Amino acid sequence: MADTEVEVSPELQGSTENSYIIRPNFKDKFKPALVKNVIDEVLSEQLKGKQYDPEQAPAWCKVITEAVKERVKELGMERYKLAVNVVIGEQRGQGIKVGCRCFWDSDTDNYAQHLFMNETLFCLATAFGVFFY
Repeated sequence: MADTEVEVSPELQGSTENSYIIRPNFKDKFKPALVKNVIDEVLSEQLKGKQYDPEQAPAWCKVITEAVKERVKELGMERYKLAVNVVIGEQRGQGIKVGCRCFWDSDTDNYAQHLFMNETLFCLATAFGVFFY
């Protein structure tokens, strides 16, 4: 049986080795205030001047979700898994309760949310950041 050598490019070497980091540095932690600002900006950009349309709402949710994820990734919070939930509904003066349950480490994981409302619709966007060990 012959010995074979596998060459790994320098770019991949760092990404394939385990770093054994069990806690993020303070500068790398999920920052809810910054993420809330990002969500606010995205919701304002995407929904400003729109009227509620039940056929368009699912597509708007997808666009907003992807935009929030991309903008939060730009904040540089490495090793965080991001989950974004967007709910859009018709604004008729009713109340709404949205809940979630998560099993996480309160030292490293967190979330941010923002509510956008106009005359005809409401949109609640929540971004969860879970540290990937």
